Amino acid sequence: MASEAQGAETGGLEFHPMDQFNIESLFGGPIAWYTPTNAALWMGLAILAVIGLMVLTTTKRSVVPSRGQSVAELAYGFVYKMVEDVSGKDGVVYFPYIMTLFMFIVCANFLGLIPMSFTTTSHFAVTVVLAMAVFLTVTVLGFVKNGTKFLGLFWVSSAPLALRPILAIIEVISYFVRPVSHSIRLAGNVMAGHAVIKVFAGFAAIAVVSPIAIAGIVAMYALEILVSFIQAYVFTILTCVYLKDALHPSH
Repeated sequence: MASEAQGAETGGLEFHPMDQFNIESLFGGPIAWYTPTNAALWMGLAILAVIGLMVLTTTKRSVVPSRGQSVAELAYGFVYKMVEDVSGKDGVVYFPYIMTLFMFIVCANFLGLIPMSFTTTSHFAVTVVLAMAVFLTVTVLGFVKNGTKFLGLFWVSSAPLALRPILAIIEVISYFVRPVSHSIRLAGNVMAGHAVIKVFAGFAAIAVVSPIAIAGIVAMYALEILVSFIQAYVFTILTCVYLKDALHPSH
């Protein structure tokens, strides 16, 4: 009660929804570039989860698959079909890279739903690196595959001649904004969902609103399970769209 009164007097919150996103050293002390942190730990666990799901569960493949093998095969078929449908037959060559992106993001998202865990994909430092890797890859690939014809991506030949220079400027700006929107979309959605859950959890301590808050937590948690998959899907399908532009740049 005293802490609540103190919080009321200072006008502050008794719970801080954004504290869950703090980067902390695993062993205490200041953080440097070489310091093991909670972010590094949970990224490592996400990689181990991918290896466990896609490698260990498929080492003893059988006609009647186990649960793990079934999940691995479903994920493989789902992403393969996505790459083939969006990027075309030419894009299938780059399926391993896209599959790796999808599995890392979806595993990191789901691990972040474990109580007391850390959601690595809620940090722009992680999502920006993923988005910039996609941006640089498709840009280099576009020039390697098409040479200067890749610049045709910015020239809308079907538009009236007078509008083409203006549209070209718009296309260039939108192209270079891709990694920004690509990274913010993932981190923003994941961060917002976790923050809302934490807010409901803070209100759950108040007896009057506790049942409503608990119901809110359950509803938001169920929504976050869906969002964790959807955001991995959106990030991956946008990667496929950008890959298609690199392979077939002409409008």
